[in-house]
Amino acid sequence: MSFQCQTCGYKSLKWLGRCPECGGWNVFVEVPLEEKSKSRPNRQKVQALKLKEIAYVSRQRISTGLSEFDLVLGGGIVPASIVLIGGDPGIGKSTLLTQTASFLAKEGKRVLYFSAEESAEQVKMRVERLKVSEDFYFVADTDLSLLAELCEDLRPEVIIVDSIQTVYLPELDSSPGSVSQVRECANFLLRLAKQRDIAIFLVGHITKEGLIAGPKVLEHLVDVVLYLEGERETDFRLLRAIKNRFGAVNEVGVFVMTEMGLLSQTQYEELFISGEGAVFCVIEGTRPLLMEVQALVAKSYLALPRRQAVGYDPIRLSLLSAILEKKLGLNLADRDIYIKVAGGFRVKDPSGDLAVAMALISSYLERELPKGALFLGEIGLAGEIRPVRDLTLRLKEAEKRGFSRAYIPQGSLVKEKDFQLELLSFRRLHEVIKEVFEL
Repeated sequence: MSFQCQTCGYKSLKWLGRCPECGGWNVFVEVPLEEKSKSRPNRQKVQALKLKEIAYVSRQRISTGLSEFDLVLGGGIVPASIVLIGGDPGIGKSTLLTQTASFLAKEGKRVLYFSAEESAEQVKMRVERLKVSEDFYFVADTDLSLLAELCEDLRPEVIIVDSIQTVYLPELDSSPGSVSQVRECANFLLRLAKQRDIAIFLVGHITKEGLIAGPKVLEHLVDVVLYLEGERETDFRLLRAIKNRFGAVNEVGVFVMTEMGLLSQTQYEELFISGEGAVFCVIEGTRPLLMEVQALVAKSYLALPRRQAVGYDPIRLSLLSAILEKKLGLNLADRDIYIKVAGGFRVKDPSGDLAVAMALISSYLERELPKGALFLGEIGLAGEIRPVRDLTLRLKEAEKRGFSRAYIPQGSLVKEKDFQLELLSFRRLHEVIKEVFEL
């Protein structure tokens, strides 16, 4: 017998209290040793071909019925691909896939929904609530080996497995959700997808750290990894591509949760922009998104003032606060600082530095920012404003959304004559402050 970590799959000949690979405590379970095969089975000789000799046939993608879902997938569903969708409980993963199954069935595709978590009555109630087609096939079971027989009878073109952590293969002794079960179930579905040319969607549970539960090999095996994000208190949802072999990584789709399910939201301004903060533009995958950041600078009565950020890196906030104190002479040592990216969006793009700084100064001086203005630029430790990538794409998006002025880094390779909005370029942060607040 040996011992295996239920989180990362690390194996040890003895029980360990803490996993040396992932650092988890009390995660080792006893598993039987795998017997090595003494004889190699007869296999056909493998022939190697030059890549130029291999014929490539372009496959037509299948639309999901949701334009934002198609965008994140790279243009639609690729046959014989495996898509893994993770997200918090109740965020809308099953709703999204039910809508997709209904649309595909309505378009004449054979769809099989294999559910290990919900009964047929529960799914039927959801379908009736969403008022979508009920023409797809449904099976409520946890034995994944049944899929091979079902594929022989139904010959589905799309399979949805909800979820990968609750199904199992009976030939394995471990329980559903264990490392060995998740790994082998994923391999089983991979062979099924490639051999029978079936597109498969997998629902994945996530851990308290926000990562998909199970071994990391699960994400390596699949073709696409998507995360459905959003705050439960709000109606909007973001579908983000973490891995995509058929499209851009970090592509984002915007949805709104309604009584009719998830609806694609192309006019997203009301979700992220209220007109009360500093606006900037981030690039998610190939898509520019306008974001708004709001700031509150208030007198602190604590020995150690607060520096809190929602949707923004708190370490970066501390750096910007130090830059404002050092380079602009602002007294922030006795002030609590709070910033929030509107809509709950999590920003990693450094192009939002200038907007965050302007929001902080606006709150500190109690002066309003100009309306219809866009702030783009990364701020260095010396107070310089650095250029950002894809500036033309960001400015085109702002122009399309009705912005009239943009504050950008000096030296950016853009031509003012190509835009209708006014472009104001600056090299240092204090120059922008002087222009905006007339100090």
